[in-house]
Amino acid sequence: MTNGLKRTPLFDEHQRLGAKIVPFAGYEMPVQYKTGIVAEHNAVRQNAGLFDVSHMGEIEIRGPQALDLVQLVTTNDASKLGVGQVQYTVICQEDGCAIDDCLVYRFDDNFRLIVNASNVERDLEWIKTYAPRFDVDVIDHSPHRSILAIQGPKAAAIVQRLTPTDLESIGYYHAVLTEVAGQQVVLSRTGYTGEDGFEVYLPNDAAVSVWNQLLETGADDGLIPCGLGARDSLRLEMGYILYGNDLDLNHTPLEAGLGWVVKLDKGDFLGRAALERQKSEGLRQRLVGFRLRDRAFPRHGYEVRYQGESSGEVTSGVLSPTLDQGIGLAYVPVEAAKPGTEIEIVIRNRPTSAEVVRPPFYQAGSIRR
Repeated sequence: MTNGLKRTPLFDEHQRLGAKIVPFAGYEMPVQYKTGIVAEHNAVRQNAGLFDVSHMGEIEIRGPQALDLVQLVTTNDASKLGVGQVQYTVICQEDGCAIDDCLVYRFDDNFRLIVNASNVERDLEWIKTYAPRFDVDVIDHSPHRSILAIQGPKAAAIVQRLTPTDLESIGYYHAVLTEVAGQQVVLSRTGYTGEDGFEVYLPNDAAVSVWNQLLETGADDGLIPCGLGARDSLRLEMGYILYGNDLDLNHTPLEAGLGWVVKLDKGDFLGRAALERQKSEGLRQRLVGFRLRDRAFPRHGYEVRYQGESSGEVTSGVLSPTLDQGIGLAYVPVEAAKPGTEIEIVIRNRPTSAEVVRPPFYQAGSIRR
């Protein structure tokens, strides 16, 4: 550990592979390897890429009333989950603003929440605040578990060589307990790139072995290690939000375009009354996708103008490696949120014409639905 930053079990592997290490969410993480962000991005779109996402948090909720606690602290309806299913959801404050977004996994006897690295302690404290109301145990597995993500059109073929499980039997947003490279893991058909692939949840002491066996097995298929830079550009081409940029304590899931994971009819949950009120009164702002008319790089924090007036700022932006076009996300007044609306992004003091569009920006991925 350096300067108070944590390291994942794969830190030495990243250094051996020539990764550029940067601080991220309290960890020293690889932003890119020698190949560079664009090459890593393209590898995922065309072949496959392997990511270390062990900085993410894993919180288990178990006990007779585990479902009741999950239902209270998340906006989606976890009662709809069958064993082995995964659900995207949001954790809200009472005012409806988002504490975090996360995945909920349902297993035979427990639920597991996969949360953002920078929010693990806050999420855990929040959940434990309400846990005494229920007959449950809340366990933080984050320090002991690693997560690998293998993504791309060739990901399934690579993983299939290392597991006895027929991967065709695993549907999108489903997970199984199985073996990968001789290690007991949770294998889920999920990801953050728009491509087919899997996330592998495993004990820390198995991470290096599985990482290296995946890279060796997939080498002839073009599998390469990828850093956070490519992960960010890939997710943005799909319009996937990043907590801390596109969603935060100042915005609700309704404003962020996540109304589809807010189930107001499921019963009471934290933030429900505020979200019902906001939906009834109408939104004043909305997160939208935009693309630039001219080739340029829109960055986080750049000013957004609508009808010549300052109306917000870019929350996420990139020069898309796949589309060779500036794309991004931004909050705009609700009257400017309709696709086709003209806005401007101020880049180096120059207003640049942009058009509001409905994500995903990239629509040719191998992701399975």
